[in-house]
Amino acid sequence: MRVRSFILRFATLSLGLLGVATAGAAEEAQLIESINAYRSQVQRCAGQASAELPPLAADPRLVLPASGGTDLQASLARASYPMVNVQAISLSGPRDAQAAMQALRESFCQVVLDPQFVDIGVSRLDRDWRIVLARPLLGGRLGDWQAEGQKLLEQINAARAQARQCGSQSFGAAPPLAWNATLGATAEGHSRAMANGNFFDHRDRDGRTPGDRAELAGYGGQRIGENIAAGLDATRKVVDGWLASPGHCANLMAPQFSELGAAYAVDPKSDAGIYWTALFGAP
Repeated sequence: MRVRSFILRFATLSLGLLGVATAGAAEEAQLIESINAYRSQVQRCAGQASAELPPLAADPRLVLPASGGTDLQASLARASYPMVNVQAISLSGPRDAQAAMQALRESFCQVVLDPQFVDIGVSRLDRDWRIVLARPLLGGRLGDWQAEGQKLLEQINAARAQARQCGSQSFGAAPPLAWNATLGATAEGHSRAMANGNFFDHRDRDGRTPGDRAELAGYGGQRIGENIAAGLDATRKVVDGWLASPGHCANLMAPQFSELGAAYAVDPKSDAGIYWTALFGAP
């Protein structure tokens, strides 16, 4: 399903410092790395706790001039980026990526932690920075939620078959997960609730946790884990994002889990457009 509306936003912050020439592209890459590390952990922002978020993907089409006025819509159209939502942040003054990240945390945490954004571009000229976060149109055709849930299961099992590092935790290869229909239906219900309710959280609007929802659905397992994602239009992107996020990766690789149910839901009126839930269980 394609979303044809778009929202343009532009924000600026001047730190009142004189610009000097410093090192180039390494600082831009460092800022993206810092933003993704920030998103990968629960943060307090605007009085609320954020969810752990998969990393943003660097997209060269979002690298726009760091200074001067920019028509976002026209610039991204010329770059052939199929934009739905985009937000550009301009900073004036940070001498390096560390200082730029501090400014983002202090003044733009809600933008950086917005789960609808999946791509990022960063540019820099002396002490002027431009950070562009965007969500593209949903591309391709998805099967129904059960078919895509089964694809997630296959790709998660392929990932579990290999030892890997999830942040500071090391995991050996884990046994494959089996599909559980109750967990699948529960995952579909939560994805639908997020899409229709336009929120992104492990707790639903009634305050229920993943364990609460699984118990209410009749699942008898004693251990429950949940990964969620938003704005991504393919199972491979979802799994790759989870593997790059330490907390999501740890859930995915945990040998204690033996069952899985997974699903997506779409609502064009929601911020992210598409929402995914993977519910891990152990009977």
